[in-house]
Amino acid sequence: MPTRPDLRRVIDALEEVHGKPKPPPTTDPLELVLWENVAYLADDERRAEAFRALKKRVGTRPEQILAARGGVLFDIARAGIMPGGSSEKLRRTAAIALEQFGGDLKAAAKRPLSEARKALMKFPSIGAPGAEKILLLSGSHPVLALDSNGLRVLLRLGHGREAKSYAATYRSVQEAAAAQLPPGGAGLIRAHLLLRHHGQTLCRRSRPRCEACPVANVCVYCRTVTGRR
Repeated sequence: MPTRPDLRRVIDALEEVHGKPKPPPTTDPLELVLWENVAYLADDERRAEAFRALKKRVGTRPEQILAARGGVLFDIARAGIMPGGSSEKLRRTAAIALEQFGGDLKAAAKRPLSEARKALMKFPSIGAPGAEKILLLSGSHPVLALDSNGLRVLLRLGHGREAKSYAATYRSVQEAAAAQLPPGGAGLIRAHLLLRHHGQTLCRRSRPRCEACPVANVCVYCRTVTGRR
């Protein structure tokens, strides 16, 4: 492999180690906003449990959430920390969706990318990267969205540069990486999910497991820190 490998090959190598990624929990843009807010700082398993409980006990339509008793939402949100804040965010999400989007985000998500991103950023906890993730996973826009784990993996591989602000770093990495990946949404979703999982499990922020990494031999960070060739 060359020093700066084609990211298609990197993604293939990650899938050989981690397996095919699990599909997103939903493709509905409003439900993806609810997924982000249902449990604060919960891992994927506990967040999934909370989301299933929300669908079963309350429902995910805005009017259902607004009609739910506060204690029910609080109990669901206990999958994460600060359940009171999470339950309030669920209500705010429902209110915004109903008042500004008629209870359905599908049409808003299909607007031009900048408009769709701006629409989603009206919701609690959704910044620009989170909005792009929702647009990608809902099949609305084929944009390479990255969470902090995926961003870290690509930075360590030498794609993009670390800037003073997170936003500038994000755009630098996103632009550098997107140019090497197939433009279709399915390929970008696969890349997003595998990069995220790799950052969570092996390419961790602290004490990364470079000895188990399938692309360590082409990783700038690994060569610099560990001296591996």
